[in-house]
Order: sequence, then C-alpha cells, then structure tokens
Amino acid sequence: MLELTGVTHVYANGTRALDDVSLSIPKGMYGLLGPNGAGKSTLMRTVATLQTPTAGSIRFGDIDVIAEPEKLRERLGYLPQDFGVYPRVSAYDMLDHMAVLKGVASARERKETVETLLNQTNLWNVRKKAIAGFSGGMRQRFGIAQALIGNPELIIVDEPTAGLDPEERNRFLNLLAEIGENVVIILSTHIVEDVADLCPRMAVLAAGKIQLEGAPQELIAQSRGNVWAKTIERDQLEDYRSRHEVISTRLFAGKTIVHILAPSDPGDGFTSVSGGLEDVYFSTLARTRRVPMPAAA
Repeated sequence: MLELTGVTHVYANGTRALDDVSLSIPKGMYGLLGPNGAGKSTLMRTVATLQTPTAGSIRFGDIDVIAEPEKLRERLGYLPQDFGVYPRVSAYDMLDHMAVLKGVASARERKETVETLLNQTNLWNVRKKAIAGFSGGMRQRFGIAQALIGNPELIIVDEPTAGLDPEERNRFLNLLAEIGENVVIILSTHIVEDVADLCPRMAVLAAGKIQLEGAPQELIAQSRGNVWAKTIERDQLEDYRSRHEVISTRLFAGKTIVHILAPSDPGDGFTSVSGGLEDVYFSTLARTRRVPMPAAA
C-alpha cells in the first residue's frame, strides 16, 4: 500500500504544483487522470524520490519515503514521460548495464534477468538492434523492461501510451495488465481510455488537487442523470456554450455532438446519456473550472 498524506509542493517561483494531495493506493493498477499541467508529473517525480515535497508524508509499506528514499529506490521501477538512453547501444547491452546499476552483480543472474525481460516485453528478436532504431512503441516496451529490473514492488509509468499507434498501445497496456496483479502500478495519463481499460481504482488530479477518487464503474454510475447530449450544427456551438455548461464536443458526420452538465432535464432537445468515464472526467474538470485556481506544473 502506498499512502500519501497532505503532499504539497511549491516551486521556487511560487507555483503550487501539488496542494494537499492525499491518496491510498493498493496493489494492482491505479489510474491517475489529469490534463496537461495538472501536476501529475510533479506527483510522480515526488513519489519516485526525484524531488522532496514542500510538505506532507509518503509511506510505502514500512518505508518512510521522504526520510529513507534509498530504501524505496530498491523496490521501485520508474518509466518517466521522457527517458534518455545511449541510442547506439543495443537493447540487450543497455538492459545489462542497467541491471548492474540496480545492483544485479552476478553475470549469470543478469543474463537470466535480461533475457526474461526481453521476452516478456516482446523485444527478443530486436535485442541486438540499437535503441536509436526503435519505434515509439518499442522504446516504451524497453522502458518497461528497464523499470522491471530487480522485481520492483512499486511501478510508476508516466504518460506511457502518448504517441503510440493503436496496435502498440494495446500491446503495451496488455503488458502492464500482466504485471499489475501483485505489485502497485500507478498509471499517470491524460488518456481516459487507458484508465477505463485497466484500472479498478482511479483519481482525477487537476490544478494540483485531487478532485475525484474511486472505482471507475461507481463514478460512472454516480454521473448518470447529470450528463445530456444533443447533435447540433457546428456554427451553433458558441450559442450553446453561452446557455449551457458544455463539458465536451465531438464531430460526427459534419455535425457536432455536444455533452452538457445539468442536474435535471435542460429541455431544448437534449437527451440523457448513460455516460462513461470520459463524461465523468470532463464533468470533474468543468466543476474545477468554476472556481479559478492557480495553474500547476
């Protein structure tokens, strides 16, 4: 169990990137949803011991993460949003080097570790290829392979599917699902479908604060009766924005499908929608925007 209590982070320029964040994250996949600038990467870097929060506490099991960061690092696997490698080195040699850095001293143990991870991430056939020649999906799978060195108990992945094509995205998410049963995996993303597909629990982070937390299906059920939809002409959108709380729009066959937030039937030809996690997410962001808040990093 990962426990965050009152975690706050204020940068030197005064930006409050995290504001009293408290979460209890159990074993399994946990989704952290939020728009760009919500504070997700700041929170992930803080949990990964790359920066110390201004206030609050973080515990992972019996480890006080802030007081004993080196103990967490022994149990941590981390795939940041952007990670650098030596591009001309082969995948096999790079994983072997990283295993040394993680304390796998035995050459035999390293060989077993590297070969297992290359097979697990479906990179065995390109193990001798330079990482510079990898596609985006292959690089992400390599990132997960390095994060899994040493059998970590806590895995953090930050925006892992951004930029991947649908096939690579599915392959990557299936890999996360396979390894996510017995460890804590935090999936930090702005892509709603990733959380809907994988995570039995989730939270929405916006403007540095936790705005919503729970099981996706329960949150979807709670939103029913509050989200309404209508198909309109594209040039009518601004008029509808002025009269309703529009939470999302999408184009279909040259027209615009608009979703609005309303506690009761707004009339005007709108129909109630059963909704999904996307409507929950956009509704939460709409509520957040009602009260001006400082931007987070």
